[in-house]
Amino acid sequence: MTGGAGYNSLISVHHAMRKSLFLSLLAALPLFSQPETTTVMDHISQDTRVFRIDPAVPARDVRFTNRFGIGLAGHLYLPPAFDAGRKYPAIAVSGPFGAVKEQSSGLYAQELARRGFVTVAFDPSFTGESAGTPRYVASPDINTEDFCAAVDFLSLLPYVQADAVGVCGICGWGGLALNAAASDPRIKATVASTMYDMHRVNANGYFDADDNPETRHATRTQLAAQRLKDAALPAPETAGGVPDTLPADAPQFLKDYHSYYKTPRGYHPRSLNSNGGWNKTSALSFINTPLLAYAGEIRSAVLLIHGELAHSLYFSKTAYSLLRGNNKELLIIPGASHVDLYDNFAKIPFDKLEAFYKANLR
Repeated sequence: MTGGAGYNSLISVHHAMRKSLFLSLLAALPLFSQPETTTVMDHISQDTRVFRIDPAVPARDVRFTNRFGIGLAGHLYLPPAFDAGRKYPAIAVSGPFGAVKEQSSGLYAQELARRGFVTVAFDPSFTGESAGTPRYVASPDINTEDFCAAVDFLSLLPYVQADAVGVCGICGWGGLALNAAASDPRIKATVASTMYDMHRVNANGYFDADDNPETRHATRTQLAAQRLKDAALPAPETAGGVPDTLPADAPQFLKDYHSYYKTPRGYHPRSLNSNGGWNKTSALSFINTPLLAYAGEIRSAVLLIHGELAHSLYFSKTAYSLLRGNNKELLIIPGASHVDLYDNFAKIPFDKLEAFYKANLR
C-alpha cells in the first residue's frame, strides 16, 4: 500500500495508535507533572514519612508556587472528621534546616491537624520534592518567601479562614518563620521551635566565637573560591550532611543529630542532613542577611520553644529579647535537648501549641 485509500487507512491507524500511546503515557505520568502554577491535591503517593502515621488525620500531596516561580511540594493535613463546609484556622510548617516534610515538620503538621487545624508541611525551595536548581541551596530571601507562599496556598483553600493563618518553623526554619512574620502581617501567630538564627551562626560561628571582621573575610574568601570552582563543575559541591560515624569526642549536639538523621528514627533518603548536605556556598547570603533585624516590629503573637539542654538555646533567648509587646513568650522545656523537639512527644509541648494557636487564630 503506497497511496490512495489504503495509504489513508494506514495513516488513520497510525494516528489512532499514536493517540492511544499518548493517552496511555499521559495516564502513567505522575499526578504532579502539571504546571507548577497549578495546585493539585491527592492522597500521598509512595508514602515515606518516618514518623508514626495517624490514620484518623487525612493527608494529601499538594503543590503550590512561590513568587520566584519555584514549585513547592507539601503534605496537607486535615482535621479528623473534616467538614469541607467549615472554615478552619491553618498553619504552615517547615524545618528543621536540612530536613524534609516527611520528617519533623510532618509530625508537627499531623499532630496540629489532629487538634483541629488545617496544616501544610512543605519542602523548601531546592530541596526534597520541591523544584529549583541548582539543588540543595539555602537562601534567606527565597526560604522566607516559601513561608509566605504557603500562607498564600492555605489562605486560598475554600475551607480555610484566610484571616487565621499561622506558621511554625523548626530549627533553622524558626528564624526564617520570624523573618516571615516580620514581613507578612497576614501571619497571625508564629511558633519557632528549637530555633537557629542562620544568619548569626554563619556570620559569627557558634556562640559568636568568630564574630570579627577578619574571620568573616576569611570565610567569604573561601566561599568565593568555592563559588568559582562550582562554576566549572556540572553541579555545585555539597558540604556533607551528618557524618555516618562520629569520633568518640564528638560534641553531644552532633551525637543528637546523628541519633535522628542517621538512624531509622529519622533517616530519609531526600533529607540533606541524612545524606550529602547543603551546597557549600549556601552560607554566603546568610552571612550578610540579618534575619532578626525587624523582629521587634512583629505585631502578631509569637511563641518561642526551646530545650533547657539545647546548645542552641541562646538563639531563642536573643530572639525573645528583640520581640516587643505582651503577646510574646519564651517557653523553656526542662531536660530537653535541641533534637528532642524534633520528634519526642514527651518533650514537645503540643498542648501549649494548640492553646497558643487557638487563642490567636480566630
